Amino acid sequence: MKKTAVVTAGTGGIGLETALGLAVAGFAVTVIGRDAERGAKAVERINTTGPVHPARFLSADLAALDQVRALARRIAADHAASGEPLTVLVNNVGAMFAERQTRGGVEASFVVNHLSPYLLTELLLPTLTAGAPSRIVNVTSGAVALGKRVFDAIEPPGGYYGFHWYGRAKLANLAYTLDLAARLDGTGVSVFAADPGGAATDMTNGTMTDPKIVSPALRLLWPLVRRTFERSTSGPASAAARPSIMAATDDTLTGRTGIVIGAQAHPVAPHRAAADLRVAEAVRRLSERHAPLALN
Repeated sequence: MKKTAVVTAGTGGIGLETALGLAVAGFAVTVIGRDAERGAKAVERINTTGPVHPARFLSADLAALDQVRALARRIAADHAASGEPLTVLVNNVGAMFAERQTRGGVEASFVVNHLSPYLLTELLLPTLTAGAPSRIVNVTSGAVALGKRVFDAIEPPGGYYGFHWYGRAKLANLAYTLDLAARLDGTGVSVFAADPGGAATDMTNGTMTDPKIVSPALRLLWPLVRRTFERSTSGPASAAARPSIMAATDDTLTGRTGIVIGAQAHPVAPHRAAADLRVAEAVRRLSERHAPLALN
């Protein structure tokens, strides 16, 4: 049976490398991105590898939840029409902002790093369940360790520091990932998190070099942090994609769920806060409030 995969933010960096790896593994890959020109180039690059199935591009701004909804409808309709299963969904999308921004009136980091993949996943669950055995892979980050664990509201108390707010949004998504895995246990849909570790990408070479993205206390140590950061993010995006590719394809994970694949492409323990049921419940309530599955 034909294997299919959707990779969000798949037109460059780790997402494109993930798409390339899935194409090599025999998947018909759909890459999602905002820019049609980058999308065309990504599809061309994938197809030059001689995949079993040609790749395709779908345009969507994943920072806009109305476009996420439209994308989910399109993907679900395409699979219903073709009768082909949706085998893998890789939520690779992520962004960090040096200054506080909003999308649709909601803080942008939380939208892009959690609400967007949450909404796309939830809307595609019927399609993924119909295509079981299938897998969901949510890309996480070591930054979860520096995120505030308070989810009473979209924005945590205190000042805006992009790296910490990014980590909090990724923590929300990791808690959701583990919660979803428990919810879907026995359905044939496996759920994984993949930590790419460090890689030289547009985000690491851009926003993350600005010391204002961290709190003043950490900023004092910026020269040391910066040197450590430069050493840890010097690897290629192809290496950082390995955890996602493993989570999506590795036969040893068949029938398993709720596992975090670490930067060395083997299972690791999840961050303790992400496994806290109270955190998961707070994230669930917040997600349902700001990204409702049904619109009136």
